[in-house]
Amino acid sequence: MLAKAAGRGADEIVIDLEDAVPPAAKLDARAAVLAALAELESAGAAVAVRVNAPRTPWCHDDLAALAGAGTVLRSVVVPKVESPGDLAFVERLLDGAEAAAGRGVPLRVQALVETAAGVARVQQIAAGSPRLEALIVGYADLAASLGRMPAGAADPDLWDPVREAVLLAARANALQAIDGPYLGLAPDAGFEAVACRARDAGFDGKWAIHPSQVAPLAALFTPGAEEVAHARAVVAALEAAERDGGRGAVELDGQMVDEPVRLAALRVLVRAGAA
Repeated sequence: MLAKAAGRGADEIVIDLEDAVPPAAKLDARAAVLAALAELESAGAAVAVRVNAPRTPWCHDDLAALAGAGTVLRSVVVPKVESPGDLAFVERLLDGAEAAAGRGVPLRVQALVETAAGVARVQQIAAGSPRLEALIVGYADLAASLGRMPAGAADPDLWDPVREAVLLAARANALQAIDGPYLGLAPDAGFEAVACRARDAGFDGKWAIHPSQVAPLAALFTPGAEEVAHARAVVAALEAAERDGGRGAVELDGQMVDEPVRLAALRVLVRAGAA
């Protein structure tokens, strides 16, 4: 599976040391992941590893081992983040381990928000570390924490307050907001509905747990040609207005566009890889 992962078309491969690995296999799994990272070094894919959660017997050893991995490893995903203190623990450990390993580019951190405590403190978590680059909604563990049916089985409206809290915290701290995976394996109508909901809410992307979901997610989250053309037109119109008369607002296709509209257009171009 790991050997094939780089060819699946995902923007990032997330290798799991946590829920996918039973306790008795944790040490062997860590060694296998380190070997896989060495093989993925030449594949050109962005790679992250989900370590075991803080306060488990394996988290500190996972982080220490990954600090010495090659540059193919860009970030670590920390599960069950419940406070800024969890991120402070990760940051201090990585500081020392990276110094010992001679790592030149510090590992970034992505925080999984997947407990009631994590949701309750998501604003503090989002501001908790300069290494932090993304917040991710973790539906399965969060459903268990809340006593709720998992996403996909429960009414999708029930998850809107959680998504909104995570999105607001991410945007307020210049982080990516990533929607967690749909727990079904097929890219069926339920999958498409929840993916569209996350995209329309403003999320930057969504995790896939099966290769068949990668292409549909890429299509859903990548702006179409018409949307990109409109974004370019917005940017160009405002640049021209500023050059010609120092105006900060202008009419385009019957609509008033100004700086907030330009920022939204730039976000579209970034998502499209066209900036």
